[in-house]
Amino acid sequence: MIKDLKRKTALVTGAGKKAGIGYAIARKLAAAGADVVLADLIGKQTRQNTPVTASLDQISALAADLAKTFKIEAAALELDVTASDSVAQLAQKVQQQFGPIHIVCNNAGAVFGVPSALHTYDEGAWLKTIDVNLHGVFRVSKALVPLMTEGGCIVNVASRAAKVAPLFNGAYAVAKAGVVMLTRVMAKELAGAGIRVNAICPGVIQTDFTDWRFELEADILDATVEDRQAEMLKTIPMGRLGTPEEVADLVVFLVSDQSAYMTGQAINITGGQLMEI
Repeated sequence: MIKDLKRKTALVTGAGKKAGIGYAIARKLAAAGADVVLADLIGKQTRQNTPVTASLDQISALAADLAKTFKIEAAALELDVTASDSVAQLAQKVQQQFGPIHIVCNNAGAVFGVPSALHTYDEGAWLKTIDVNLHGVFRVSKALVPLMTEGGCIVNVASRAAKVAPLFNGAYAVAKAGVVMLTRVMAKELAGAGIRVNAICPGVIQTDFTDWRFELEADILDATVEDRQAEMLKTIPMGRLGTPEEVADLVVFLVSDQSAYMTGQAINITGGQLMEI
């Protein structure tokens, strides 16, 4: 297990759901010794017909459990990545409680208006999807980089969809492709400050978002959820879905000294579903 993250402070956005990738990342970072800040949108609908984000009390309970389990400092903060004021308030609170920050994981994401082809996509839903998934990464990074006075690492969560065009989910794919290029720009601009920036491109990971996707597909195609999942598994050479913990392991590697000569990369974690750069 990686242990060189002690006395480091990490912020993870989109970390409010216990079954999600963000929380898995926060937990793995805490296990490696980092103090962690869990940030997420509180009590608002983030995707059509999907569960709302937990209350601040629930996220605070997750943070308290990490602090107790791993003997680290942990905090839970409300964050709307589409609102500059919210991002600024987050940065101020992090600085006041923790001082310099060393790790930022831009994991928050959402999808609106799907399924829709480009020519039928609702403009508001299109813009909202891109605002959360792409502009949110920009806003959080812009606010937190000035706090990375001791150098550090940023990991942006992109997607397999950034590299392989999906059907009827264009806004999300375009936004995630933008995240990959934003990662490369940030890596070049921040290397001189001792800040490494990488992206990860997960495939199909077992989360509530994936459950919602299979349910939506089943409804549209008049099939069962089990049928849709079976069809998906046929496209994955390893024959299974990934887990949030496996994604989190990759993030911990990318923010550790074991990846000290890596920056500007967009790394696939797809069970072999995507085998291209």
